[in-house]
Amino acid sequence: MNVSLNELQAVCRKAFLGMGFTESHAEDAADMVAWMQSHGLNGLTALSEGLECVKASAAQARPAILYEDADLAVVNGQHLSVLASGNLAMELAFAKARARGLSVIKIRHCRQRQLIMGYVCRLADRGMNVTAFWRHAQSPLTEQVVGFRARSNVPSIRVYQLDEVPEENEANDGITIMMANHVDLLPTMRSDHEYALLARHDELDLLAAHRQALEEGIVVVPEVWRQLKTLAGHTLVEASTASRAGAGPAD
Repeated sequence: MNVSLNELQAVCRKAFLGMGFTESHAEDAADMVAWMQSHGLNGLTALSEGLECVKASAAQARPAILYEDADLAVVNGQHLSVLASGNLAMELAFAKARARGLSVIKIRHCRQRQLIMGYVCRLADRGMNVTAFWRHAQSPLTEQVVGFRARSNVPSIRVYQLDEVPEENEANDGITIMMANHVDLLPTMRSDHEYALLARHDELDLLAAHRQALEEGIVVVPEVWRQLKTLAGHTLVEASTASRAGAGPAD
């Protein structure tokens, strides 16, 4: 089935409210998912596959700062979805980059890292060059690098496979984000270890996908759409004698 971008954002926002997100977090999370889906990056799939994590994240504590100085912050994401833990950390990094010209933030112990791209786009649109990267400690070992130019609505994305596992490699569930207001930070890979390019998404490809989504609608799996509508229904007040009595026009 096809839906419009506005309809997708509205239903996602209500679904996040139904899970227990605050108004501002629900708005941010809906934007992240809708941005990815409208650029052909399967945001709804990532949401659906990690839905239980997202529901649990809504009621848990916010991320905690483990270390901070003028240029760097290390944040504990509390094993939450980035839909719940990412926006505050990203705003902290943006404030540092605005003040200092460059900042680095590491979000440890976070899940559904792919979905952070929708929020990174928002910061790039404010005039910041941003690169985010994370490693999947699996076999084979892969690393994803996402870079936005300042004022650009789309990134350049690369996914690499490392043929040799670095000695320092550990199970990785974090993201590293670099921001600069005066230097391009586009995806590149330089390593002493052999690596291969597995996938790439260039800016023009993503722009074309977004244009098609706006013109033809966004493809949504019916089962996922039903999940979202069910969650969105949790925000509605159940009918009662009092609510029905107050629903009509005033005399």
